[in-house]
Amino acid sequence: MSSPSTARLTTSRLDLVPLTPGDADEMATVLGDEQLYSFIGGVPPTVEQLRERYRRLVVGGSADGRQEWRNWIVRLSSSGEAIGTVQATIIDAGRRADVAWVISLARQGRGFASEAAAALVRWLEARGVQAITAHIHPGHGASATVATRAGLVPTDEIDADGERIWQRIVGAS
Repeated sequence: MSSPSTARLTTSRLDLVPLTPGDADEMATVLGDEQLYSFIGGVPPTVEQLRERYRRLVVGGSADGRQEWRNWIVRLSSSGEAIGTVQATIIDAGRRADVAWVISLARQGRGFASEAAAALVRWLEARGVQAITAHIHPGHGASATVATRAGLVPTDEIDADGERIWQRIVGAS
């Protein structure tokens, strides 16, 4: 794929580091609590499932070139501890992106997801992405707060999984 590699992003408290298959061992622990999947579905992945997923993701995009995949491990700047992930799937020749985030239960409620998601949105905007979306379960108030803090607003659109589409149109007030 001809797209640029995933950049390392930093905030005042976080380092967003491009994920690698080598992160699977650490991330299996971070993502290992079943409560994380209450709204997003699924079950905690095994180390091998994560390693295989990360191998696919580091390719950077779909074989047909229509999707660009950018994935980061969210780490505390102070210690390097992994606390979650953020991701973007970029489509329409770089004009649109769908974003998602997950932070370990032990680190929730401290603004880390909002900080990481806002950094991701800024990075996408700097790359020229014009529309940014997120799919959020209607009962997931914490994720709605993260989306709001990242500059997204709810739309009237509901996806096939029953999740509300949140959106940010770059340049819209």
